Amino acid sequence: MKTTNTSRNGFTIIELIFVIVLLGAASVLFFVQKNNLEVAGRDETRKTAINAMYYSIEEVYFKANGYYPRTIDATVLPSVDPALFTDPRGVKIGEANSNYRYEPYNCNGDQCKDYTLRTTLENEADYVKTNRSN
Repeated sequence: MKTTNTSRNGFTIIELIFVIVLLGAASVLFFVQKNNLEVAGRDETRKTAINAMYYSIEEVYFKANGYYPRTIDATVLPSVDPALFTDPRGVKIGEANSNYRYEPYNCNGDQCKDYTLRTTLENEADYVKTNRSN
């Protein structure tokens, strides 16, 4: 009697499809998480910039002058790293479409009594700071 040896060489189509689907799902998950981390990083950069501007306005500018400026930039707030006045997309505060907005209120010339400093975040509501002397 003759016996046949039916050894397997290679993978079945089902096994290959399973591995491809598994790798595809892992890739999608990886790229979604990578994007979420990048968005969170950009949002943290925006918050850091707004906080730096806010504390410089309150602790340095207002204490020295007794009022708030009409506009802000690196010359008005020299204690802030000049790079922080540019949002993650490369747009400077005060320019159209900037994520950073400084909105002065109750101004008499260049001297203002109130302001709002805000940024638009990607994963949360706007991050807003207002003057302390309300």
